[in-house]
Amino acid sequence: MKKLLKIGGIVLAIIVLAITTFVVFINVKGIPSYDVPEISYSINPTPEKIARGKKLAVMLCKNCHMNPETQELTGKRMMDAPPEFGTVYSQNITNDKNYGIGDWTDAEIMYLIRTGIKKDGMYAPPYMAKLPNLADEDMEAIISWLRSDDKMMNSKEAVPDRPCEPSFLTKFLSNVAFKPLPMPTEVVQMPDTTNQVELGKYYVTNLECFTCHSEDFKTVNMLTPEATPGFLGGGNLLLNMEGEVMLSSNITKDKATGIGTWNKQRFVKAVRSGIMENEPALRYPMVPYPQLTEYEAGAIYEYLQTVAPLSNPVKRSMIE
Repeated sequence: MKKLLKIGGIVLAIIVLAITTFVVFINVKGIPSYDVPEISYSINPTPEKIARGKKLAVMLCKNCHMNPETQELTGKRMMDAPPEFGTVYSQNITNDKNYGIGDWTDAEIMYLIRTGIKKDGMYAPPYMAKLPNLADEDMEAIISWLRSDDKMMNSKEAVPDRPCEPSFLTKFLSNVAFKPLPMPTEVVQMPDTTNQVELGKYYVTNLECFTCHSEDFKTVNMLTPEATPGFLGGGNLLLNMEGEVMLSSNITKDKATGIGTWNKQRFVKAVRSGIMENEPALRYPMVPYPQLTEYEAGAIYEYLQTVAPLSNPVKRSMIE
């Protein structure tokens, strides 16, 4: 018996040592870095591209990167980032060449948005949006706007980035689960705007509706959104700006727990204005998207009608 206990103690000690070594290794290694290939890519900005790029970037980038005091995209502490990811600061993405992305090439910006790899090779963890399915035309539009003289992109003062403080979970997932996304090997086409279902799917995918409204940020499938667990069924733990938990809503067509009883008019009104009939208005982190036309918001509704319903009762918030 003593011999067995001794062996068991040795095995336990080896296991504890192995786990401790692994934890120390991940903490020391931190967020991984990758080789950045040289890519021949440049854009040709036009007023039309800049306008389209602003429309998309305001919906995609503004909430995370805008300093609320200056209304410039110089970054901020993201109080609404899931706490299990650590302390998160969004980066300065203005045209400042010293502190923003003014010295980034078009290719470096595109590569980050597509793959999640920064110009220095470091991987951008899950709190940075990645858009592998964004149409090439829209990619060029977003970069055109980022290069523009819009006041949001041209800071009046130098604002250096504050480094994030990733948690062990973020470091672990970035090393073993979250990997750089592959660059598209073919042209990514714009959706057929006359097909509302196709257009709606494009916006649900590329405005990242599915990342918040599915089960968990940690299990999001960026390449194949429909394969994400709990796709659009809600329940993901989000935070408002005070750090209070706000669960994402079920936006499948389930009649009991989703939006199956909503008509298109009600949905479009909620998405574009934030107004909910007979209910409190939409609350952060869900914000209205007046940038979308009624036709575009209606397209999202039409696409949601094609998504399999999920029964998932979600309390509107954890603070009520």
